[in-house]
Amino acid sequence: MKYESQKVALFYFAGALALFVAQVLFGLIGGLIYVMPNFLSELVPFHIVRMIHTNALIVWLLMGFFGCAYYLIPEEAERELHSPGLAILQFWLFLFGAAAAVVGYLFRIHEGREFLEQPLWIKAAIVVVALMFLYNVTLTVLKGRKTAVANVLLLGLWGIAVFFLFAFFNPDNLVLDKMFWWWVVHLWVEGVWELVMASVLAFLMIKLTGVDREVVEKWLYIIVSLTLFTGILGTGHHYYWIGTPGYWQWIGSIFSTLEVIPFFALTVFAFYMVWKGGRSHPNRAALLWALGCSAFAFFGSGVWGFMHTLAPINYYTHGTQVTAAHGHLAFYGAYACLNIAMITYAMPLLLKREPYNQVLNMWGFWVTSAAVCFMTFALTFAGVVQVHLQRVMGMSYMEVQDQLALFYLMRLGAGVVVVLGVVMIVISLVVPGKAKVTAKAGYAPAE
Repeated sequence: MKYESQKVALFYFAGALALFVAQVLFGLIGGLIYVMPNFLSELVPFHIVRMIHTNALIVWLLMGFFGCAYYLIPEEAERELHSPGLAILQFWLFLFGAAAAVVGYLFRIHEGREFLEQPLWIKAAIVVVALMFLYNVTLTVLKGRKTAVANVLLLGLWGIAVFFLFAFFNPDNLVLDKMFWWWVVHLWVEGVWELVMASVLAFLMIKLTGVDREVVEKWLYIIVSLTLFTGILGTGHHYYWIGTPGYWQWIGSIFSTLEVIPFFALTVFAFYMVWKGGRSHPNRAALLWALGCSAFAFFGSGVWGFMHTLAPINYYTHGTQVTAAHGHLAFYGAYACLNIAMITYAMPLLLKREPYNQVLNMWGFWVTSAAVCFMTFALTFAGVVQVHLQRVMGMSYMEVQDQLALFYLMRLGAGVVVVLGVVMIVISLVVPGKAKVTAKAGYAPAE
């Protein structure tokens, strides 16, 4: 740690880890309800469980992004944060808003739009929090050194705030509603969030591999260009069957197919940087998470997204368990691994400790990753069976669900292992330990 104000990132990392645990626990409850449909049916119905599971995912990822920015930007700008106090106030407001939303969901206080169920006042509070954050980090960058990493990160963070404004637009026309709903959901996770991912990974590659900044920044510009070129018009793959003109089937199919390219470039970038660096950083766990992020993002977002993105295929697969398989692996790889990579790198420096509990942390990576992959395969096979029986053979929805019972049991088992892996990760980050991996002789790590 070079700057005292970087310590505010600890608030966000702690909040993100707590919400990460909550997210996977509610995911486990949701998986159990698939196997035992009457479980908590009156106390906490499935749609509330699903709502908390997905909203906790979004909030902990955003909280992690804020923490990444508050740690990264002072080093990139080579100056203290504009206002550490404002950053801490922002954290507590954001945490209060998230808690209030969950309490509201439990008492059936929510809107009906998936992922955007937050009541209007909480949406407004989110905007206030976002403005506080953007004011703080933007002034920090403007008054300090300007780098490609910081500029791309700011572009992504401003994009998150701007596209969230469409959450306030809720027209009565269902087609218009879905068109602009995707301007939040798609243009976040397949647009501006990818800019955040690329910039944070670039920062980690500079710190962990020692490759020249100029080389990393050239790759970063290429990845960002590919992301914006494919991701924006790739929104069209959500417009196939919602009442929009037919040309969206061509636009969506072509550009969403091309979305594989930036994820492949990201994977090549990460592994090439590690190979080119040719040296061992003492924080091996952070490097593992960074490489895992690029690899699982490519498979989850790229390969599994490509599997059902073409309009003639999506005609049969949309809304099935194939979509769930893609969503689980994509979010885990692209964004969960990214946050954990940054937290694993930054927390020892913020707490002024050597990298500790790395063996447990790396075991947590492999256990969680293996379980998520198993879950993805189980849901993929369930989706294929569902498509054939329901969309091709014409069986009723509930009849098909009975045929998928084995896959849901497999998904539940994988969920138990995911929770175990997440607990291992959190313990390795929070509880001091003696286990550590030392660097090669003669190497002094850069903070």
